[in-house]
Amino acid sequence: MTGKDHNKLLSIFHLIQGGLQAFGGIVVALVYGGLGLAMRQSARNSEEQMMGTIFIVLAFVIAPIILLFAAINLTAGCKMLKEKAGARNWGIAASVVSLLSIPLGTALGIYGLWFLLGDEGKQLYLGGYRQQNMFNPPPPQNWQ
Repeated sequence: MTGKDHNKLLSIFHLIQGGLQAFGGIVVALVYGGLGLAMRQSARNSEEQMMGTIFIVLAFVIAPIILLFAAINLTAGCKMLKEKAGARNWGIAASVVSLLSIPLGTALGIYGLWFLLGDEGKQLYLGGYRQQNMFNPPPPQNWQ
C-alpha cells in the first residue's frame, strides 16, 4: 500500500470511530438524562430524588466528553481525507484519543501512530522534509 492508501484508510476509520462515538454520546445523554428525570418525577423521598439528580449530572458530564472525543476523530478524518494542512497533527491527536477505546480504538490508534509518525506519513504530509538535529547547529561563518 502507498502512503495515500494508508491515509485514505486511516481517515475512513477515524470517521467511523467518530460517528460511533457521537452516536454513543447522544445515547448516553438521552438514557442517563431520561432515567434521571424519571427518577426525580417518581421519587418518594429525598434519597431517590438525589439519585435522579446524580443521573442528570452524569448525563451533562459524560456526554460532552464523549462528544469531544468524537469531534476530534471526525475533524481528523475529514482533514486527512482531503489532505489539508494540519491533518497530520489532528490525526496524531485522534490516534492518541482512540487508544482509550478498547479494543478497536486501540488498534486504530496504534495503526494511526505507526503511519503518521513513520516515514510514509512524514513523506506524505511533510514532503520528505527531514528535521535537522537541533543539537548540532552549523558553526557561524567566522569560525574558519
